[in-house]
Amino acid sequence: MVEFALPAPATPSIAIADSEMRFPVRRIFCVGRNYAEHAREMGHDPNREPPFFFTKPADAVVDDAATLPYPPHTKNLHHEAELVVAIGTGGADINVADALSHVWGYGVGNDLTRRDMQAKAKEMRRPWDMAKGFDNSAVCGPLHPVSSIGHPTKGRITAHVDGQPRQDGDIADMIWPVADVIAFLSGLVTLAAGDLIYTGTPAGVGPITRGQSCTITIEGLGSVTSTHV
Repeated sequence: MVEFALPAPATPSIAIADSEMRFPVRRIFCVGRNYAEHAREMGHDPNREPPFFFTKPADAVVDDAATLPYPPHTKNLHHEAELVVAIGTGGADINVADALSHVWGYGVGNDLTRRDMQAKAKEMRRPWDMAKGFDNSAVCGPLHPVSSIGHPTKGRITAHVDGQPRQDGDIADMIWPVADVIAFLSGLVTLAAGDLIYTGTPAGVGPITRGQSCTITIEGLGSVTSTHV
């Protein structure tokens, strides 16, 4: 038995719909600019680049209905509504045709972003880590197993802040569909069970101020809400 110098940290996890079990989280990957209109609103041409990725620490994940402290060092916290893919079996260099067989389930996510810090990092050509991978930055609703819902390829995705509409799109509009994302990412790293992939956000990202609640909804997958104080 391995003996550690300090108590081993708890395994991050998220809820599973209609189950007392939880899904253990190993790593969190996020796809950048995977909806054309969002790419354009951020000042980029969606037709010119293959998918790219950034990461968040596994313990950045938080469940539905969480009340979260407003993150420090930002005055411009943004919501990003996203479909979340949970990997059940890993692999490297996965073929597109086989990619969906590696998916355990799907959920609704909010890729919280310190937009002012991200803009500064871009300006200075520095990494985005502190703009994306901060504490409590990966909100995720209960996962729905593939065995229950199959593989969603379309469905309305929305974001509301204090009940006011912000984002309104469809997951069918992803530039790189889920199978393509998995295949491409698995050529960069070996995926493993417990990995989550946040698949990008449609246009309409915007600020959440102190005291506001944000709800992300995907048709057929329910919603996830976080309150920021």
